[in-house]
Amino acid sequence: MNSDKIKELEIDPEEKKRPGRPVMTIFFLVLVTTGVALFFAWPRAKDAHRVVNNSKKSATNAEAVSPAQASSTNSVGTNSANSVLTVSGYIINRERIELSPRFMGTVTWIGVKKGDAVTNGQVVVTLDDAEYQARVHEVEGRLASAKANVNRAKLDYERITQLNKTQTESKKAEDDARLQLESAEAAVKEIQGSYEVAKTYLAWTIIRSPINGVVLEKLVEPNELVVPQSFGGTRGPSTALIAVADPKDLQVEVDLNEADLSKVFMDQKCHVSPEAYPDKVYDGYVAEIAPEANRQKGTLQVKVQIRNPDHFLTPELSAKVEFLGKEKSP
Repeated sequence: MNSDKIKELEIDPEEKKRPGRPVMTIFFLVLVTTGVALFFAWPRAKDAHRVVNNSKKSATNAEAVSPAQASSTNSVGTNSANSVLTVSGYIINRERIELSPRFMGTVTWIGVKKGDAVTNGQVVVTLDDAEYQARVHEVEGRLASAKANVNRAKLDYERITQLNKTQTESKKAEDDARLQLESAEAAVKEIQGSYEVAKTYLAWTIIRSPINGVVLEKLVEPNELVVPQSFGGTRGPSTALIAVADPKDLQVEVDLNEADLSKVFMDQKCHVSPEAYPDKVYDGYVAEIAPEANRQKGTLQVKVQIRNPDHFLTPELSAKVEFLGKEKSP
């Protein structure tokens, strides 16, 4: 009885065998997937044809670009073709002007700050003028007194001249009166000169901008003592008031290696591109070649003047300069 039940519980050996069809199906699917991947990954001539079409499309789009953009792109292309040398340098102001006082004084007012635009002749700083106002008034009084002496001497001379005609006064008295008049007139001229000096010093208390430009740096504050030159040391009075420069007068300063000197000459055409805006290209020319080299560096300083600079060019930032070769005659 028990043996019959055990036989019923046993699994038929045929049923223990795993069916082979699912395994074959999985294997087939793997082969199909691998084949599809190889099909799309394998390079074909048709792909190259697609790249050519894209380039043509880009060329068509380039034709639709504005004339200004097209000319900029063309200039870059011409630039690279005719370039004989490319170096990096720094954008600088051609002239940096530091305004200094002509004498020791105290700043009473400063009307600009860093970055302000200034015009030629604009008042930017004033110094204490009390002393020079007093000097002017003093000399004005001396001048008025000297002119009165001239008038008195002139009247005396004229009177003695008339008396000499009637033999009332001697010739010597007439000569003395004439010399007295000349001396009084000379004193007037001397005091007139002192008066002009006093007015000049008074005018120097008003500092004006010598150019149209921008304030690069403000170096003093009101009530600060300033002098024409430093007394020595780092804690002496300031020697400059403000620094100004013309933002439309820019150059690129580069240090040229000895091996490249033969490629550069005066008035040579250049293209300038600031590192911050590499898509901007400006025309320029070689404006200055230093007469003396730097022995330690083995370089020679060259300055390239930039034509028509704009606000994208910032002094002291770096820029790339491409020196162009001489144009060949047709």
